[in-house]
Amino acid sequence: MKNRYDRNRLYIIKEEQKTIKNTSILLAGAGIGSVIAECLLRLGFETLTIIDGDAVELSNINRQNYTEKDIATYKAEALKKRLLLINSEAKITIHNCFLTPDNVEQYIEGHKIAINALDFTSNVPLLFDSLCQKKDIPILHPYNLGWAALVLVISKKKGLDILEKPKKSFNELNVVDYVSSYMRYSGNPQEWLEEIVDQYKKENTKLPPPQLSIASWQAAAVCTSIAFDIATDKPVKTFPEFYFTTIR
Repeated sequence: MKNRYDRNRLYIIKEEQKTIKNTSILLAGAGIGSVIAECLLRLGFETLTIIDGDAVELSNINRQNYTEKDIATYKAEALKKRLLLINSEAKITIHNCFLTPDNVEQYIEGHKIAINALDFTSNVPLLFDSLCQKKDIPILHPYNLGWAALVLVISKKKGLDILEKPKKSFNELNVVDYVSSYMRYSGNPQEWLEEIVDQYKKENTKLPPPQLSIASWQAAAVCTSIAFDIATDKPVKTFPEFYFTTIR
């Protein structure tokens, strides 16, 4: 029987394949995190911890790594089952719970890389980042922008809290507005994205943002590439820089 990762040859050497196999990654959130988890596993990251207290809903299926049979099942449980069908020897640890200010720190210890795919409905995502920063764990922030994927890497130097606005709750719009302004200033405006953001703000920002399957898979590819570079000690761009890829 051939080795599982034979087709990774030339792109990934044996020593790197062994390194990523044992690199522990924490996925906080199994929405877009569900797609990222599969991409990580297929590349060779076999040590994953997944935390999410939510259950699969029909509206998740347009962009997340679930099927109709998973509806009403805990996302973390459904995802673990799928991942073990891909690699039965993978070390997949799950926690069917929501992260809170009281429990978030206990789940962070022991991981080399963290992926913050939490919904910005509270201050927990920023707290998650700050605790990882104190432990010198790099954090990847993936965003589904429909036709584009955005990923920011938070190091121990600067965090997303610098984008907070006085008397306003922090959410994904703070990040997207920052990136849109940055790209316009740098001579690479994304007018289609600016139009979507404007329409969303007029629609009702209390509604969940619109998202497409295309960006979930783009974000998964970008996150997996970044995780590989971090695990194998290659340089990566860190916030306030970012990774942005689009088919538009």
